[in-house]
Amino acid sequence: MQNPKPLPTSRLTLPRQFLRNCRRVGRRPKVADSTGAALTGNSLLLRTLILQRMLAREVLATDEKYVGVLLPPSAVNVAVNAALPLMRRIAVNLNYTMSAETINQCIAQCGIQHVLTSQRVLEKFKLQLDAKLVLLEDLRDRVTLADKLSAWVCSKLPPTVLEKWLGIADVSGDELLTVMFTSGSTGDPKGVMLSHDNVASQIEAIQEAVQLRDDDVAIGVLPFFHSYGYTATLWTVLTLAPQGVYHFDPRDAQQVGKLCAEHGVTVFMATPTFLRIYLRRVEPEQFRTLDTVFGAAEKLPKELSDAFEARFGTRPYEAYGCTELSPLVAVNVPPSRNRDSSRPAAREGTVGRPIPGVRAKVVHLETGVDLPPGETGMLLVTGPGVMKGYLNQPELTAKVIRDGWYVTGDVARIDADGFIEITGRESRFSKIGGEMVPHLKIEEALQQILGGDEEHLMAVVTAVPDPFKGERLVVMHLPVNKTPEQIRRELSAAGLPNLWIPASDSFCQVPEIPVLGTGKLDLRALKELALAKFSSGAS
Repeated sequence: MQNPKPLPTSRLTLPRQFLRNCRRVGRRPKVADSTGAALTGNSLLLRTLILQRMLAREVLATDEKYVGVLLPPSAVNVAVNAALPLMRRIAVNLNYTMSAETINQCIAQCGIQHVLTSQRVLEKFKLQLDAKLVLLEDLRDRVTLADKLSAWVCSKLPPTVLEKWLGIADVSGDELLTVMFTSGSTGDPKGVMLSHDNVASQIEAIQEAVQLRDDDVAIGVLPFFHSYGYTATLWTVLTLAPQGVYHFDPRDAQQVGKLCAEHGVTVFMATPTFLRIYLRRVEPEQFRTLDTVFGAAEKLPKELSDAFEARFGTRPYEAYGCTELSPLVAVNVPPSRNRDSSRPAAREGTVGRPIPGVRAKVVHLETGVDLPPGETGMLLVTGPGVMKGYLNQPELTAKVIRDGWYVTGDVARIDADGFIEITGRESRFSKIGGEMVPHLKIEEALQQILGGDEEHLMAVVTAVPDPFKGERLVVMHLPVNKTPEQIRRELSAAGLPNLWIPASDSFCQVPEIPVLGTGKLDLRALKELALAKFSSGAS
């Protein structure tokens, strides 16, 4: 178990930090995006204050607590997420890659009355939502000269005076900042309640671990409905010195490469899925200024890091987190950012050490007893990033938070130096014959056998109920030129135990592997697909 020094508990809340940061940055570039928007610290503050004034006058009722946001990463969305806390409203960034039915579940859970969006988003996603849609283009057309003058005057007030005028001087760090909905990959989305202190503690830990500089430029391609994007590429930029550059589509490698070259991006936070796309489609010259690259939200294979470093000269490092932990838990610190040369800050094959203020331990999967270093079990995490709970679901909250420790659902081991190695998800294991069988290990072998590359997942493993063994392993795969028996023989030759090898009638060809908008495997859709196929006897 790691016992790092605690982070300070007395701090300015995030909107107050934002106001001061804009003043510090002043005329230097602060936010830009692929639409051509370019804001200094001063102009970002001015635009945010105008937006706050317009929302208060034109849109939001005085008793309206939760406000939906349906926008991609952009300068406009940055201002929206900065403006809402200035009004003591709770921003709920909605996942526009989900179905309208699922988004409406999120809206209902929060009691959202208004969703802030744009005509372009509505035209692209064509969603019918159970809330009043507010087009930001319409608000812009109603801005008056008085609005601009009032915002300009306010932007010049001393921060303490402005905070009192806005009514945020007495905001507690324990108050809710946002509700983040989980991806729904394993069930209905849950509303994760994150406070000002939850997210602020993360930013302090990020700065202490990674040492962001005044001249750093971070690119934001991760959506703000994703906790990784919300904390690391939105609020870290809003409250610290680095500039943020945003693009609405992380898969648009051509535009991402162009923005990196144009703005001299130094810090890149993405998922391995998106790094694979850039590896294929971005020119090395476009990534020439990159200094620090992180891959998180899914496993970062060594082969991908090797290939990325060979092409771009910068090695990606793995980090790890959970929405319920605001989200960062551990990080491998690149050598260029490591200020403590007395010990290694990164270790291949792990997700790094816990960030400052965070403790992690591993317990037995069945008994819950603490395990020593090197032993594999359930990963538990505690620290200032632990969520306040699931919105309106105290029973579900109690299942995952035990005496202040969050039960991650990830199976892991922690070595003697404190590095965490994730070996799989509890939901990605099957208990067969009393043994825990890891789906990921089987998938890695299948990928080798079926000739998949870094960008194309050929097969995934899940399980369906079995009347004799409890569970039965099944493989959902894309079209291949090998029979199930051939695949089984090659799995055996690769050294997999017989218990880990699916039966011949447990293979099923599918037209595509189900994934979420973030690029992660959609475990819920996969399970439903498997149950539908195998309950009817399909193979």
